[in-house]
Amino acid sequence: MREYLTSFFKEFEYEDKDVQCLLCAYDTITANESADKLLIEVLSAYEANISMDYQAEVFSRTRQISEITKVHDYTVELLVFMCMTKHLKSVYSEKGLDMQIYKDSVLDLKWKLEECKLVKGICGSFVSPWFCGFFDLTRFALGRLQFEIITTWQDYEKNGVKLERDKSKVINVHIPRTGTPLDKDSCDSAYAQAREFFKEQVGENCPFVCYSWLLYPENKDILPPHTNIYRFMSEYDIVGWEVNYGEDLWRLFDTEEKNPHRLPADSSVRRCYVEHLKRGGRVGCGFGVRL
Repeated sequence: MREYLTSFFKEFEYEDKDVQCLLCAYDTITANESADKLLIEVLSAYEANISMDYQAEVFSRTRQISEITKVHDYTVELLVFMCMTKHLKSVYSEKGLDMQIYKDSVLDLKWKLEECKLVKGICGSFVSPWFCGFFDLTRFALGRLQFEIITTWQDYEKNGVKLERDKSKVINVHIPRTGTPLDKDSCDSAYAQAREFFKEQVGENCPFVCYSWLLYPENKDILPPHTNIYRFMSEYDIVGWEVNYGEDLWRLFDTEEKNPHRLPADSSVRRCYVEHLKRGGRVGCGFGVRL
């Protein structure tokens, strides 16, 4: 597995310091008989059933591995999922799925590593339960965006389209932090890929839904119309929202700080939000439908 991890890091172009940290963590785990046994159990459970109970089969064991080895649980969780990519790749191959989708989906591990380093200062992931959807083949990265089939949690009716809460199937959209622009062309391409990918499950014209801080209605009062966030949210009919008092600020500012006077203002978008917050403005999340 160490040899596989080394090739995995090379294929996905991880930074040398992160490779050293993760391989050191792997060596620490495998050098301990009890921890190594737990790691083998996790990988065996995944190979036996990709739709397993991840809380019981993965996270209960990663907690034990962390306790035994004193390797941070964020590091252990990320590393375990990286090890699981070996079987995930074979599952993609067996099912005849596009390997580009595998690569784009697995890149989420790298994006979440970058977030964890910035926000927590730790080489790992603090949102590892999020990975489960990629590993049980219910969530896929298709170009710039990520998608999965869900049952909508909002009633909606417009232009002949009717969605019933807890009944209607929709394509749920996620916006990963990739370091690339959220521009119209890349998003349009992703939507088109998703329609094609999921058409056998939900038909050709299934609506998209999205729940995100990007869809909070007040964003249009904060940002100028030429920004990608403004353009992205304008394509959605926002039918629900809530104030969250800054719980998602880390997604934009790479810090758990919530005091606007201490938030970084080193980009135009960040400056817009800092000024908004200093004026007593609110932030939150919105739920939208894109037909």
